[in-house]
Amino acid sequence: MRNMRTRGDDLTGQFLIAMPQMADDRFAQAVIYVCSHTSDGAMGIIVNQTAPNLSFPDLLRQLDLIPEDADIVLPGLARRMRVHRGGPVETGRGFVLHSRDFVLDSSTLVIDDGICLTATLDILRAIAEGRGPAQAMLALGYAGWGAGQLETEIQENGWITGPADADIIFDTAIDSKWDRALATLGISPGSLSSEAGHA
Repeated sequence: MRNMRTRGDDLTGQFLIAMPQMADDRFAQAVIYVCSHTSDGAMGIIVNQTAPNLSFPDLLRQLDLIPEDADIVLPGLARRMRVHRGGPVETGRGFVLHSRDFVLDSSTLVIDDGICLTATLDILRAIAEGRGPAQAMLALGYAGWGAGQLETEIQENGWITGPADADIIFDTAIDSKWDRALATLGISPGSLSSEAGHA
């Protein structure tokens, strides 16, 4: 089990919230949970965009984790699970943000405040069988930045940063996450200006 701690200007475990003037349409009103931020770059998962036309049972079938013709009766969390679009990098790969009550020793990255990241089929199988984490969010792909790129985007007013909120990450109310993430900083969307955004 690997562990990353937030330190100094490290944004690991923080939210990136897209400013209204975000130039890249892929990140319009995006809320991103930063899983790793080092001098080499950053990686995060968009938590408020769903993957179109793909359900969790469909994904389980595509990955051969359940039979193609099976009548699926999934446990509670798996029934509610939606497939998210985590970002434009490695869009065929699944990433699960989840609570710390489920950890795979060699595969789980413990990020911050009890939030973990696992990117193996084992966690999807566990969720489908009802022995996975209490809270989980599945995303295909991730958002990535090279060395200094994210810092530049923040200085150019593309993102505002702030503390992550597990309730926002794991909530199924996708459409309100951007507004709610801003609200945790005491910001209403209408009040955003062109000033650089650090919370």
